[in-house]
Amino acid sequence: MTKTLIRAGMAAVCISIVASAVSAGPISTACMKSNRRAANTALCSCIQQVADNTLAGADQRRASTFFRDPDKAQKVFLSQNRADDAFWARYKAFGAKAEQTCSG
Repeated sequence: MTKTLIRAGMAAVCISIVASAVSAGPISTACMKSNRRAANTALCSCIQQVADNTLAGADQRRASTFFRDPDKAQKVFLSQNRADDAFWARYKAFGAKAEQTCSG
């Protein structure tokens, strides 16, 4: 009986660790590393959830670089490149949805 309880407890811990790792996407990770006063686990996780629902993985990785280097976002915004314009439209929609969803 005790071994069964120990195994069940260990399984729960393993599942919890795996679930945490899965939810920590590029946006959430960049958000937490940003050293902004408002950054916290709940907010960054919420923003990541919105990103998961609105941005492809490549877009998430690209957008996550804006946390470290906001000038990159400005360059993309000012770019005359069609691919950058398309990305910016997706990024802008993501930002609006994240603000609506996560600003509580």
